[in-house]
Amino acid sequence: MSVNFKGVPVKLVGKELNVGEFAPTAKLKRNDLGSIIVGGKRDKIQVLNVVPSLDTPVCAMQTKTFNQKAASLPNVEVYVISMDLPFAQGRFCSVEGISNVKALSDYRYREFGEKYGVLIDDSPLGGLLARAIFIVDTEGKIIYKELCEEITKEPNYDEALKVLQ
Repeated sequence: MSVNFKGVPVKLVGKELNVGEFAPTAKLKRNDLGSIIVGGKRDKIQVLNVVPSLDTPVCAMQTKTFNQKAASLPNVEVYVISMDLPFAQGRFCSVEGISNVKALSDYRYREFGEKYGVLIDDSPLGGLLARAIFIVDTEGKIIYKELCEEITKEPNYDEALKVLQ
């Protein structure tokens, strides 16, 4: 799939994952600087809400939308994953009242971006993550994926939420 930033194609690093495949595990940093593993088999459905940076209006809106809509669903754990430093993520969540979504950073290990095929290799956003949503069921399989064709556009929330209901 082609991904663009302001209409210009960008190259992504890593293997492209698709619905039906197992979600690889990846180690990320929490706001308290501890580590957490996402992907794989879990007790709850995982929404892996991926954004380039919480410091942009579209990424902020995407995070706020999931905080309001998806986080109230039973047996669902919602994460927002970016390359932002955990300190910046914590500040964003505090200022914006984000309490239902857990902010995680790939800055330290860079496992998530490569394992999920969303690490941007070139363009002005090189080193950040492309905008995407992965929903992983309790068995560890990807049951929904949206890799946004245009990084500056919001994902289709309704389609993702349908899978969770």
